[in-house]
Amino acid sequence: MPVKRIRLVQHRKAAGYTQEGLAEHLGVERSTVGRWESGETEPQAYLRPRLARALKITSEELQAALADVTVIQAQPNERMTYALQNPASADLMVVAYLHERLRQLDESYDKASSTGLLGPAGQVHGQVKFLRENATNPRVRRALYEVEADSATLMGQLVWDVSQRRDHHAPLGYFQEAVEAARHVRDPSIEAYATLRMSYVALYGEKNPVRGVMLAQQAAEVATVASPSLTGLSLLHVAEGHAMTGATNECEAALRKAEDQFDRIHPDDVAAPYYTPNEYNRLAGSCYLFLGLPERAEPILRMTTRALAAKKKSQAIALGNLTLALIRQGKLDEAAATMHRTIDAVELTRGGGGLNLAFSAGRELRQWRQEPWAQEINDRLLALMAAI
Repeated sequence: MPVKRIRLVQHRKAAGYTQEGLAEHLGVERSTVGRWESGETEPQAYLRPRLARALKITSEELQAALADVTVIQAQPNERMTYALQNPASADLMVVAYLHERLRQLDESYDKASSTGLLGPAGQVHGQVKFLRENATNPRVRRALYEVEADSATLMGQLVWDVSQRRDHHAPLGYFQEAVEAARHVRDPSIEAYATLRMSYVALYGEKNPVRGVMLAQQAAEVATVASPSLTGLSLLHVAEGHAMTGATNECEAALRKAEDQFDRIHPDDVAAPYYTPNEYNRLAGSCYLFLGLPERAEPILRMTTRALAAKKKSQAIALGNLTLALIRQGKLDEAAATMHRTIDAVELTRGGGGLNLAFSAGRELRQWRQEPWAQEINDRLLALMAAI
């Protein structure tokens, strides 16, 4: 799905430049400016000060413009347009079109900001519900229920992210909608994943580890018949919930059960991409951090941050946890460097999990706030807050 840095384009036009004019001013190819604006690439570090001066904006404003990647709405095909005007005519080709648009949005989740994805995802979700409510063909209606379950899950993720994980009611409403749609078509994988997402809200939003463990355990039980990957991922969050309460034995028992699921993954397990050794290590590192064992968390999280380079939102969470592990061991030079990497990752995607961890680490650094390196971090956090 095409994306665009709309704010960057607006800054260029406000400064009186065409793409060609800006490229000539900076000594680069016009296609280079085009790739910056289309979200394909970013300006190299040495060019950014010159670019900011040319656009008459601050370096912080430039970073915010680069981070604001907006998904451009795809044009519906003729069959889709007709179906929206005559909903009873919807067929499986229309369902396939909506499913593909949803897949493209879902694949963009780890690369683009949730704010930019929310509008297009909301439109898809609304179209799916409208057509499902008016479908007359049972096969089409069933297929639309399946897409609705996925679209409701994605909407819950995005709404929670955009609220910086402060709004719990709306995301839970979407996840419950996904559970009900999944049950309607008897799809345990989608039901388990939506239930697992509800556990995330309990664990990281409501700060209720008891409820989080209950929901994650429920997700694991639902997933058992369909997906070892989802079962393993759910058990990881059972482990993390126990870690939050300081229950070391229960945490490590759940981690062992989660690890056992790797041997059971089969080629037809559609959730396999969600459950990887990297994801296991990221959650294991988080568990040891919650258990007050930063020295055990650090090596796991170091390895994980390198492996998650392609998944920026997950990498930002791992980097935030690594920063906390380093602070709690008194490794301040390394903590400062990792904190900058955390902020870099958060600036790209505005992921709620990474953002919250960045501010948590910032709070733990307050006792050194008179130090120049800590002041620099604080300035970046304030700029990040202003750009949200």
